[in-house]
Amino acid sequence: MADAADTPVEGRQAVDDGQAIEDDRAAGGQVVEDERAVEDGHAVEDGHAVEVERAVGGGVVEGRRAARRRAASSGPTAASGSGGEVVEVDVVVIGAGQAGLAAAYHLRRRGLVAVGERGWERAGATFVVLDDAPQPGGAWQHRWPSLTMADAHGVHDLPGMPLVVPDPSEPAAMAVPYYFAQYEGEFDLHVQRPVRVRRVEDGPDGRLLVTSHSVDRPSEIVVWGARGLVNASGTWGKPFWPTYPGRRTFRGRQLHTHDYGSADELADGHVVVVGGGTSAVQLLLELARVTTTTWVTRRPPAWREEEFTPEVGREAVALVEERTRAGLPPQSIVSVTGLPLTDAYRRGIADGVLRARPMFDRIESDGVTWSRPSTAAQVPDGWVDGPSHVEARTLLWCTGFRPSLDHLGPLRLRGGGGGIVMDGTQVVADPRVQLVGYGPSASTVGASRAGREAVRHLQRLLGL
Repeated sequence: MADAADTPVEGRQAVDDGQAIEDDRAAGGQVVEDERAVEDGHAVEDGHAVEVERAVGGGVVEGRRAARRRAASSGPTAASGSGGEVVEVDVVVIGAGQAGLAAAYHLRRRGLVAVGERGWERAGATFVVLDDAPQPGGAWQHRWPSLTMADAHGVHDLPGMPLVVPDPSEPAAMAVPYYFAQYEGEFDLHVQRPVRVRRVEDGPDGRLLVTSHSVDRPSEIVVWGARGLVNASGTWGKPFWPTYPGRRTFRGRQLHTHDYGSADELADGHVVVVGGGTSAVQLLLELARVTTTTWVTRRPPAWREEEFTPEVGREAVALVEERTRAGLPPQSIVSVTGLPLTDAYRRGIADGVLRARPMFDRIESDGVTWSRPSTAAQVPDGWVDGPSHVEARTLLWCTGFRPSLDHLGPLRLRGGGGGIVMDGTQVVADPRVQLVGYGPSASTVGASRAGREAVRHLQRLLGL
């Protein structure tokens, strides 16, 4: 896939050189207030009843009196300086990619009512899904057009609705968002978008205060008071750019997988592709049709000839989970499983396109340089030798992503090992917080399972 094996699996892809990533993105939410009297879930306007659940940029429009009545009856206070009224819900889900939608589905299965559904203000238990993307689809909507469903290894079904793609040549950036949109509608998830979560912090009465704002109108703020949180913000919003000497001196273009559009845009000169994940491999094959390339990796590519069986997948997940249980930053699934040796990849190896060199030592104004001599006798197995200097028009960084967790900073969840100590999807330091699409669940199949597990944890904790 692209960007999946360049991080822990997105559609069974892992991330580049050990950095975990997932197909989802960061999310946020928001309620826009409206000056109207509210009666039984409808607004009275010029003597006519109008549904309060009107969309404004995808957000829920709620009557001011209803919001105040709810806040007054439950007593929360807005976060200091937030400027927003607190709207109480039982669970906030941040992100509407694979993991977030799976969690929302299981919340519905347990009888919780989505914010935005008619009469939700009077429901016994509620949840809201906040997403900062302009439309359904998670990170998939941002994939390059040439990435087809046939290339996007293993886009797994969401719970309760199979993914049916009649044409494998259909771009993943169209097929998956269409599927997600159908899913949101089928299960009445009422995803609030485009809105972004600014921060999550402790509030009164053991609740979490989730401050969100409209992406299009940042001054429109809503603070949600939640008993539990499912964070499915993914990694797409945090592309990882490694630091190398001389990077600022390069006169050509530099871009990340995050910003890749098409091979034709890079056909004006040699391209150095950096990274050892699936995205790097797929883009090398695509670029080879229009220009010359050099592939560089931190470790020799680990090609896997054996079939990727469920047993192999479980073993890989277990190894990644060991790190998150120990509070270490998650690694990618591909760092454990290796790259599948498909027929297309075999041809790429035979043609010399998928032959990697060790990482360069320095970036120059016109290319990259290896300071150590590189001969066939001196290069470790898995790499090839080459000239000490390679001129390039483009440096393409397929170096993965980091989890988008900045908004959780006020909760101080990170431990001394640099990661977050996890027990499955549950944050050990704060069981109210569930991380899905993080570490071992950063894959489309793992994300769906994690959504179910997260809701089970919250059900026990909160008595839902």
